[in-house]
Amino acid sequence: MTTDEGINYDRSYLDKEFPIGTFEISREMILDFSHASGEVNPIYVDERLAAESEYGDIIAPPTFCNLFVNGGEKPDIKLEFGDIGFFAGQAIESLAPIRPGDTVEVTSRLKEVYAKTGRSGKMVFAVWETRFDNQDGETVALVDESYVRRNSRRS
Repeated sequence: MTTDEGINYDRSYLDKEFPIGTFEISREMILDFSHASGEVNPIYVDERLAAESEYGDIIAPPTFCNLFVNGGEKPDIKLEFGDIGFFAGQAIESLAPIRPGDTVEVTSRLKEVYAKTGRSGKMVFAVWETRFDNQDGETVALVDESYVRRNSRRS
């Protein structure tokens, strides 16, 4: 354990990659996800119109990555702060299309841990970055997820 800005956690997890898995992306997966999530953009849901697009076929919407981000378990970084924790947000950066027939390798790493003071007092954020690389070694998406720990309010 080390202390950084008064934050105690296991720093050996910083920048260490953890495999989530390798996944074959099928046309059905993309279409099922797109329909279930209410996508209406033809490049995600209409095979005929998508074939006429710059992509030449359907592609996965950026939120498709959530199927795999949520499937991986992140290690306990032994953060010694606060008595309540919750999900604080997500940012998805789509770098290249995910297409039917792609194979994506998904890895996650602890990107940063930092403190911030808000209306409820000091909070500690842990940010995990999940990377999606296709079969050509190209990074097609990055997903940052933030988790926060703070002390619960006492009356």
